Amino acid sequence: MPNVTFYFEVHQPMRLRRKLYFDGTPDVIDWERNKQIFNRVSDKCYIPATKMFIDLIKSYPELKLSFSFTGTFFEQAELFRKDVISLFQELFDTGNVDILDETYYHSLAYLMSKDEYEEQIRMHREMIKKYFNYSPKIFRNTEAMYSNGIAEIAAEMGYKGILAEGWDKVLGWRSPNYVYSPPGSSISVELRNYRLSDDISFRFSSRDWKEFPLTADKYARWVASNEGDTVNLFMDYETFGEHQWKETGIFEFMRKLIPSLLKEGVGFNTVTETAELKPVGVIDINDILSWADVDRDLSAWLGNSMQIAAFEQLKVLGEKIKKTKDENLLKVWRYLQTSDNFYYMCTKWFSDGDIHKYFNAYDSPYIAYINFMNILKSLGDSLMDGTVPAHMPEDN
Repeated sequence: MPNVTFYFEVHQPMRLRRKLYFDGTPDVIDWERNKQIFNRVSDKCYIPATKMFIDLIKSYPELKLSFSFTGTFFEQAELFRKDVISLFQELFDTGNVDILDETYYHSLAYLMSKDEYEEQIRMHREMIKKYFNYSPKIFRNTEAMYSNGIAEIAAEMGYKGILAEGWDKVLGWRSPNYVYSPPGSSISVELRNYRLSDDISFRFSSRDWKEFPLTADKYARWVASNEGDTVNLFMDYETFGEHQWKETGIFEFMRKLIPSLLKEGVGFNTVTETAELKPVGVIDINDILSWADVDRDLSAWLGNSMQIAAFEQLKVLGEKIKKTKDENLLKVWRYLQTSDNFYYMCTKWFSDGDIHKYFNAYDSPYIAYINFMNILKSLGDSLMDGTVPAHMPEDN
């Protein structure tokens, strides 16, 4: 019978100012909007969910959890809700929580350059050391983007394991409930069981789903009936209270799920413990795999001409910005690398339409593109006249 490996991603992007026409001003971050959203998600998710898991660990010391936090999340928590930081530290101090590394800006840095990518990973390492006095052994790239090349860099940087999507098209007949390794490397690849993960994160409150309502006992039986060594349940932390509102019963479900799993004989691993399991085979992935949308590729961020044009322009601008050695300007440029900015420009609809609409900060992907390009124009002009974009609220 497999154990369960819970992993939660905690991320908030730096939302940009609305620049639907070029106004020549250098400010690019919408601090008021970020504050409103961060406070809302803190009250609906971060505070109640973290208190819930602290209580669950006290009641069921067998429970183990794993988290990753982005740098943009912690920057906003420092500004708007330090109580959220304290609560996550209290959760970590239970001794039952593992933490992963990723890119500091939850960015597309791997597609920028290897140097930029590794620099953002090192920044993330320093951040986790600062807040938790901990050095992660497991890595997860932005949106679980994975390939042989990404795994190779993670191994070079000393990580023992890396997370990826357990997608049928790359697994074939094999199961995601085992640990694998990439060609020519000993790093462990932990694959998300996307069906069971999405049952909670996406389908839980859907009355059109044939399994609705999902009960803890039913779900625990599903998990226990799986073959393999580990059922990896990877999802956004905002699932609890934000994507699935409190009124759906998501918190009651999780409170009942832990004892239900234990009753079925299912135990728990951290991602580091799962990485120590013996790989059962090699998983060979040359093209980048992600956990986004039905395509599980890069098309959510670089699937149309607007996204590609914006990314290429951002890349060119970065080469100029790095030459200035202006840390303020560099920070703003890195905020723009955050994957959410490109997700907002996605024009994919059909099966992925509701997801894109829910996560989009703009009325349309075309407005997102215009806004982003106007900001790039502002940054470009600041290089010419020496104006430095503000990257902190005026009252801090």
